[in-house]
Amino acid sequence: MDNSEGLKFKYQLKGNSRVGLSMATFGYFIGFAAVSLYGPVAFNFNEILNMPGILLGLLIAAPNLTGSLLRIPFGAWVDKIGGKKPLLTLLSLSIIGMAGLTTILFLYYPEGLTMKMYPLIIFFGLLSGSGIATFSVGVPQTSYWFPQEKQGAALGTFAGLGNAAPGLFGMILPFALKFLGLPSSYAAWFFFLLIGTIIYWLFSQDAYYFQLMNKGVDKEESIRASKELGQELFPSGKIKESLMISAKIPGTWGLVALYFTSFGGFLALTGWFPTYWVQYHGIGVWESGLLMALGFSLFAAFIRVYGGKISDQFGGEKTAIVSYFIVLIGALILVYTKSFIVALLGEVILAVGMGIANAAVFKLVPKYVPKAPGGASGWVGGLGAFGGFAVPPLLGLSIDLFGIEGYAKGFLVYVGLAIIAIFVSYILMKAYGKGN
Repeated sequence: MDNSEGLKFKYQLKGNSRVGLSMATFGYFIGFAAVSLYGPVAFNFNEILNMPGILLGLLIAAPNLTGSLLRIPFGAWVDKIGGKKPLLTLLSLSIIGMAGLTTILFLYYPEGLTMKMYPLIIFFGLLSGSGIATFSVGVPQTSYWFPQEKQGAALGTFAGLGNAAPGLFGMILPFALKFLGLPSSYAAWFFFLLIGTIIYWLFSQDAYYFQLMNKGVDKEESIRASKELGQELFPSGKIKESLMISAKIPGTWGLVALYFTSFGGFLALTGWFPTYWVQYHGIGVWESGLLMALGFSLFAAFIRVYGGKISDQFGGEKTAIVSYFIVLIGALILVYTKSFIVALLGEVILAVGMGIANAAVFKLVPKYVPKAPGGASGWVGGLGAFGGFAVPPLLGLSIDLFGIEGYAKGFLVYVGLAIIAIFVSYILMKAYGKGN
């Protein structure tokens, strides 16, 4: 028995980096999957409620509000106790939200569903969005398992596979709606989330440092033993301190700005693209869900895995600059084209840029804030993902202002965001070096 195995046996430690990455990814996947039903069926709600564009945008965006803002305290909480308890808490809130939405649909859909139900739908949508916030828990939970040189690949895998949830479920959704109907589809999603949460609870493990601290081992011994087992990152140990340390580092706020465009923009478009395809190009609801899933969500998610490896090789800052140029090109195409084929190309280009950019940003989190990656993850993941709530109402407002052409003109928002992100990435590269 080697020394590392002896330490694990002595303290009865469980898990390893492979299990840590797998379960963090699984927790994020099921949390994200729980709300993937919300955006694509906004069209179903709108057919009955006949909402103005801005209210439709708010409906689509509702889960992204809690999914973004809750990332801040919950990401920092990881630095105090590890990731398992925070992630379980978020999944539990999401379960309550999904249960509420399922109940509304079984009791009132479609005849009894009126605009009086709109605030209640928004409320349960906000709760269900807690599952999206699992991202900022999974990032530090994963980071604590891996050495610095493997952060990009590990976090790229975590986020890429986790982000695949909207795409995969966007592909399943049309079949579920056809054969089960909307209420039963929600019920199926609810039970998926419930069972997934139980699996995460049974098999997830925190990094060795947190296991040792939870066993009552003193801090110095916990750090010493964890270092022998290969752990390199260690937290400050206090939620407020973790947030304060990361907040004082300018690079944290640069990453917030970048993530607002790449992941906040990604969240907004997973809900918006199905409506865009239906209303602007006359595509059927079934086909629009597949276009969002295959042409955008899944593609962006899987390329994020490769984006982590690119960031490890070329540095996060350089990778970010190139990726936001790609976002700019995709957005410009969508603004000016009426062709379905060209618009689909624009969607795919956006997916490439956002997927790689997301990986590049979180490659830089442990580099810029090694003493409080959980706090930094909370700020970046939380305020950055707020774009998923802020952008859809702007897209909806474009429709109110310009009519049907507003579906295309709304992508000017992404043109502006991409230009800002390119500038911020350049500033970060000058301030922090090559980023390797």
